[in-house]
Formats: sequence, structure tokens, C-alpha cells
Amino acid sequence: MDIKLYYKEKGKGIPFVFLHGNNGDSNYFKHQVEYFSKKYRVITVDTRGHGNSPRGILPFTMDQFADDLDNLLNELNISKFILLGFSDGANIAMKYVLKYPKKVEKLILNGGNINTKGIKKWFQIPVEIGYRITKLFKVKDKMEMLSLMVYEPNIKTEELSKIKVPTLVIAGTKDIIKEKHTKEIANNIKNSKLVIMDGDHYIANKRYETFNKEVDEFLSNIKV
Repeated sequence: MDIKLYYKEKGKGIPFVFLHGNNGDSNYFKHQVEYFSKKYRVITVDTRGHGNSPRGILPFTMDQFADDLDNLLNELNISKFILLGFSDGANIAMKYVLKYPKKVEKLILNGGNINTKGIKKWFQIPVEIGYRITKLFKVKDKMEMLSLMVYEPNIKTEELSKIKVPTLVIAGTKDIIKEKHTKEIANNIKNSKLVIMDGDHYIANKRYETFNKEVDEFLSNIKV
């Protein structure tokens, strides 16, 4: 691995790993850290080129981010854990569990998508325009960030059936992800629960009390 990912941890017990969204960082989960660290060993990670984690020289892709996470967990001697991903973090989480299926005990996907068709046009079109502009003017850092939302994650629907771990698929009623797309993800993961709660894409931050309750209930009711 060409870099060392920045991470923070709090609490004891089963490791519970959190992955933030595009152009964000681990601070997004401040309300989850406070809540879940009472039960779990909460680990919040800054993905490659985000927050306090360096960019490095390896590819800026979700597959690479999944490998980066695995390298970090190996360094921490963690072989089994709970994984929660938000937005692009949910997409990385899907990539991770497909590559390393035996390591994730429970999976929470918040506002994820398997392709760009799942994103509402009012959000996606400006992203694609922004990507073209940054590419034209060779603004590399912003171009790489936006490229993740233009070309990734490209997970096939049939691949979702390979995810065998208990999974909570959760999104907001006013999410940037189309509701039918969120339902498609849940419907193709056999051992999954779908929750659509009132709110937008940022329910974990804006409606954290309800969000945390839904996640906590899922984790408490699922035995592995």
C-alpha cells in the first residue's frame, strides 16, 4: 500500500467501520460515533484523497478504496466487522463485501447506488457538467472526485445476489437516489431489510436520532 489511511476509533467491542461519501470525511459520522461507541469499537475512516488521508499514486477508484480499507483492517488485525457506508461510501462498501465476503458480518448501505442511472437527474447532470469543466481545465483533484460520480460504481444487478450478509438498505424520502433504485438494491440482496425514512440524502447527519435507532434496531435483531 502506498499510503496510510487516516482513521479514528472510539469504544470497545465488535469493530464497526464507517465510510463517508464523496468529497467528505469521517467527521460526517460524529453523531454515530457518540451513539454507537457505547456498544462497539467504532472506526471512522478517511478514504484515499479525502480528509486527512493522502492521495498517493494508486488509482482513484472504488475498487482501490476497497483494497485500501482491507489493508487498513489487516494492519489493525480486524478480520470480522460491521460495515456502514454512506453515499459513495455505500458503493465502496458494496465493492468491499463482493471482494472480501467473509469479513463483513453485517452491512448497512445508506444512500448508495449501483450505477449513475440511479441518481436523480437534477443532481447528476450538474455533476457531469462539472466533471467536463474540470477535465477541460485540468483541475486534477476535483476532476478525480467528480469522476467517481460519473463513471462509478458500475455494479451489476446480478452481482448483488452474491452479497449474503444481513444488510440494511436505508435512504431518505427526498434522497438524491431514486427510490426505485434503492428498492432494486434491496430486492436483489436476499438477506436485506429496506427502510425509507423521512428526509433527504443526509439523514445520518440531519435526522441522526431516527437513523441511529433504525441501524441499532437492525443490528440488535440480526444474529450471525
